[in-house]
Amino acid sequence: MTTTLITGANRSLGLETARRLVEAGHTVYAGMRDLTAAAEAERIGATPIALDVTDQHSVDAAAAALPALDVLVNNAGILGRSLALEDLSAETMREVMETNVIGLVRVTQAFLLALQRSQNPVIVNVASGVGSPRKLMTPDADEYPVKAVPYASSKAAVIALTVQYAKSLPAFRVNASDPGYTSTDFNNHSGHQSVTEGTDATVMLAQLGLEGPTGAFFDRLGQIEY
Repeated sequence: MTTTLITGANRSLGLETARRLVEAGHTVYAGMRDLTAAAEAERIGATPIALDVTDQHSVDAAAAALPALDVLVNNAGILGRSLALEDLSAETMREVMETNVIGLVRVTQAFLLALQRSQNPVIVNVASGVGSPRKLMTPDADEYPVKAVPYASSKAAVIALTVQYAKSLPAFRVNASDPGYTSTDFNNHSGHQSVTEGTDATVMLAQLGLEGPTGAFFDRLGQIEY
């Protein structure tokens, strides 16, 4: 049985990823800051676990509760309060980086030992096309109009972290996924993809075997250029 932890799994992409991996036969732990949201995770067959990626004590407690792990999906992330240069500040940048980047490192480091015990350790970092300079500079791309500097910068960092972890952990499969323009609270449900379509790449990467790619970036249509 494959044991999987998903951060930020109380709703939206995280919850849908949990549902699909439970359906695929994984034992899924749904990490969430507030266990009052546990009912939905329990309904789909996942086990809720308290996990706030910005709180070291919370992360350490979750790691102590899960001494063995096969798959880590770093899904937790925030859009942040700064959506243009006019409202950008060091503080709004710090808030987003603390969750989307520092939080990812905090969780990954805490669970490395558990993952190293696995015969097939897998890490999936949920990034975004807005972390790709190429997409941000392509006028007809969905990402081109995005002006949220902290969010885009944080997702670029997630992609770079993915590559560095993959290089440092050759026995692991470490990849990044791009959900694409998916209908979520982040965009007031303006996205043209469903949450199921938005989790296609993450779910595929979470089920990789030892022969699978590592250090790569995928969306639902396949591998994409950084």
